[in-house]
Amino acid sequence: MRFRSLRRSLLPFVAVLALAACHNQDEAAQVGGSTPEAALQGSIELLKAGDFNGLWKHALPPADYATLRADWSRHNANQPPVSAADKLRFDEAVQKLTGPDAQDKLYAELQPKLSQMEQQYKDQLPVLISVGDALLKNGVAKNPNLDSEQKAQANQLLDVLQPWAQQAPWFDQAKAKQAVGVLVATARQLDLKSPEQLRTLDFDAAMAKYATGYTGLKQLLALYGLSVDAALDSAKLSTLSSKDGRAVVKVDYTLLGKPLAAESTLVQQDGRWYSEALIRNVREAHERLQQPAVAGSAVAN
Repeated sequence: MRFRSLRRSLLPFVAVLALAACHNQDEAAQVGGSTPEAALQGSIELLKAGDFNGLWKHALPPADYATLRADWSRHNANQPPVSAADKLRFDEAVQKLTGPDAQDKLYAELQPKLSQMEQQYKDQLPVLISVGDALLKNGVAKNPNLDSEQKAQANQLLDVLQPWAQQAPWFDQAKAKQAVGVLVATARQLDLKSPEQLRTLDFDAAMAKYATGYTGLKQLLALYGLSVDAALDSAKLSTLSSKDGRAVVKVDYTLLGKPLAAESTLVQQDGRWYSEALIRNVREAHERLQQPAVAGSAVAN
């Protein structure tokens, strides 16, 4: 009887959770969000899933998303040609990662080097990582594209990552063998034939490759104790301000057991909410692409 009563009392709660889950899935599938928090939660869910095409489509107004897609091939066409030396290095790396028995061969090559590096650098590694941390923070401080709040958030993130990087088992042989397996599997799934192929990928194909690489990266980080998915799952959203179609949402999350916070600004267009930063980045990139064409037209006239 008690079990039956408990089950009945839980049914409304389970129903609410199910409705909330369906609502979140609907928000992630739509363009923008019905509220600032819904828009940001949808982006978080799409990022966790590695759906980069869906993420851009969700976080950008339709016109800006269309601009991003249209500019993709133009941006790649402006890149300098691949040198013969770079192509040779690319071919050698792909062959190593995707050839027969690639995992066993790569680990056999890595194992003695890993042991040697452990002997040489194990005691020095914390100092080297501290130096790298200082260089990164210096780069953050000098970055003109970051405001003071973003710089503070970046420094807080580095403060959490530094102790993890100093203590992670980088020289562990078993983990190294697993890591090689992840690299090989990811390289085979990417199925890259040449560096030129990367430049001829259309937007959809490129986003699919990014998703594959992102999944592999998450697996590598998880091997060494850093779970990206756990950090994304821990996100709690709260709206700090919302006025005149512009809102600031605070994101509280936990990374490696440490509480962190970030802020995201969203803007409203046609009743839906989108990422202000992504809109700005897409429009600025579009303007840069237009400049050479405008200059060339001026010369021609």
